[in-house]
Amino acid sequence: MSGFLVHWLVMAVALLVTTRLVGGVQVSSYATLAVAALVIGFVNALVKPVLVIFTLPLTILTLGLFYLVVNGACLMLAAALVPGFTVNSWGSAIVGALVLSVIGWLLSSVLVGSARA
Repeated sequence: MSGFLVHWLVMAVALLVTTRLVGGVQVSSYATLAVAALVIGFVNALVKPVLVIFTLPLTILTLGLFYLVVNGACLMLAAALVPGFTVNSWGSAIVGALVLSVIGWLLSSVLVGSARA
C-alpha cells in the first residue's frame, strides 16, 4: 500500500512540475492535480498496454518514436476524464508526457535510491 502512495505522490509532483514547464498543460487546483495523477496512473496501467500492442507495427516502423504519441494520447485521455485538467494540443500532450515521464523517473530513482541506502 505504501508503494502505491509513494508512486501516486511521485506522479503528482511530476505533474505539478510538468504544468510549470509545459505551457499547454494546466490544472486548476491541487485537488485536481491529485485526481489527475491518480487517473494518469490508471490510464497508464489499463489503456496504455492496449494502445502499445495495437500500435506496435507503427512504433517499430518509426524506431520507437510513435511511442511518444501513445504517451501523449494517454495524457490527453486523462485530461478528458478529469475536469479542471486541460491539455491544449497534441504538441503539448507529447511534450507534457515526455516531461512527465522524465521527471517521474528522476523522482522515483531518487526515492528508491535513498530507500536502499
